[in-house]
Amino acid sequence: MLPELRRYSYEEFLEITKDKWAEFIDGQIYLWASPSTEHQRVLGKIFAKFLEYFKEKECEPFVAPYDVIFENENSGEKHVVQPDITVICDKSKITEENYKGIPKLIVEVLSPSNASYDYIKKMDLYSRFGVEEYWIASSKGKTIQVFVLKDGVYIEYGTYSKDDFVESAIFSDLKINLTEIFV
Repeated sequence: MLPELRRYSYEEFLEITKDKWAEFIDGQIYLWASPSTEHQRVLGKIFAKFLEYFKEKECEPFVAPYDVIFENENSGEKHVVQPDITVICDKSKITEENYKGIPKLIVEVLSPSNASYDYIKKMDLYSRFGVEEYWIASSKGKTIQVFVLKDGVYIEYGTYSKDDFVESAIFSDLKINLTEIFV
């Protein structure tokens, strides 16, 4: 039998992870190493497309590292993540240091060491808190999967490869030519 993992409080998380790239989900602390060069290339290209698309629109994209805090005020539970790209439409919840609210769209770029974390742990968290759209980009597979929240569960809206245009489900005119993202 495996030993039970220790659950940390939000306050312990803040104390332990000062000046570290870390996330906090379900009482567990996750410390991350710097991403790979390819991860950063793909992330930067997608973010550039998002900056262009959201220019002069009500929503705003943010790139990691940027803390997004999910909080259930009834139960007191708090979670802190640093999505690769976060699209925020409710700007009233942006503070000097972070965002305390529910983003409309989140993009994660897979790294070999964290693929299951993005597909399981983060997907579960994002669905529980109502993130409407979730993209998972694979630089190795040269694909982007788009998931849309329906009745509290993510369903796959589409999988797009390097020769396709990825399309958002909630931003109807957001289309990105993946030949410009994946080389």
